[in-house]
Amino acid sequence: MTLREMVQSSGRIVFFGGAGVSTESGIPDFRSQDGLYHMKYAVPPERILSADYFFSHTAEFYRFYKDKMLPLWAKPNAVHNRLAEWEREGKLLAVVTQNIDGLHQAAGSKRVFELHGSVHRNFCLKCGAPMSAEEIAACDGIPKCRCGGLVKPDVVLYGESLDAETVQGAVSAISEADMLVVAGTSLTVYPAASFVNCFRGKHLVLINRDETSLDHKCDLVIHRGLGEVFSEI
Repeated sequence: MTLREMVQSSGRIVFFGGAGVSTESGIPDFRSQDGLYHMKYAVPPERILSADYFFSHTAEFYRFYKDKMLPLWAKPNAVHNRLAEWEREGKLLAVVTQNIDGLHQAAGSKRVFELHGSVHRNFCLKCGAPMSAEEIAACDGIPKCRCGGLVKPDVVLYGESLDAETVQGAVSAISEADMLVVAGTSLTVYPAASFVNCFRGKHLVLINRDETSLDHKCDLVIHRGLGEVFSEI
């Protein structure tokens, strides 16, 4: 069966996406040859994006974060838009994403499980008051609440655990799906990558430019750009 035929015959699709979805909107990924982890910094990005570094070198964390992690200019692409369309049609059960940019919601998707959090949610560690991503980007230095407390992005940093409720929702959706589309991810980030093992449905599809450890288990594997594939469905 073709991807189009699988989509047409399915009524409980779940989309599991990684950085390759966001790169279609111009957002750099982390692990590719041109990704953030291959750029030269005095401190490795993996270290900067850790909970320990956030609290011990907050100013340095925010310099990197505001420069590299807040692409507020980015717009939804063909993938985001098609998924939102499927949800409106009642075909898409949920989106499970490793991305933190909020582009699925910007395209109109309602049921989105953000495994690694979102740059659009930021909270004061003292009083819990929210702060928008735009306010974070615009402030000089370390973002502080009106109460004087430190504001922290609601993103999962290295050394932190995934949100239990989000994980439960994502795993439940995947286990209920009749079709799982895994796209734009190398499936090397755990525990998120292990969630695809909960799928018990009919069609398992992998769309990614490079080979992954899941390829041999799939009913359909497409090694092409996501934007190109979703524009053709």
